[in-house]
This record gives sequence, C-alpha cells and structure tokens, in this order.
Amino acid sequence: MNAIEFTTELSGTAILQIPPEVAAQLPKAGKARIIVLTGDEAEDAEWRLAAYQQFLRDDSPEDAVYDSCR
Repeated sequence: MNAIEFTTELSGTAILQIPPEVAAQLPKAGKARIIVLTGDEAEDAEWRLAAYQQFLRDDSPEDAVYDSCR
C-alpha cells in the first residue's frame, strides 16, 4: 500500500479538493482507503512537545546513563 499525504482547505461542502500534483500520483483505477485528519497543526505540535517532555520527565534514575550518549 502506498501513502500520499497532502493538506487541503475544507469549504463546508461534501467535496474534498485533491491538488492536481497529488491526483497525478493516483492510479487510474482500483480502490483507495481515505483517512481524513483534522485539527490545527500548531496545536498538534504543542501536544507532541508536551508528550515528549512528559516522556523524558518519567525517566528512572537507571536510564540516566542514556542521557550522556548524545
């Protein structure tokens, strides 16, 4: 399975616009699985940063040896 990712603006209609350069990459026939993710990318980045910070905060003292490997 191949994945093609792009962003588009939602206009309130039941139609999603596919950019021409993306449409050119699609096969002419067959099935496609469509996944629509919505949300603010800035909000997603903030969430990822917070999750990463929480992940690092939960390190046990035994894992401190890995901090010096950078």
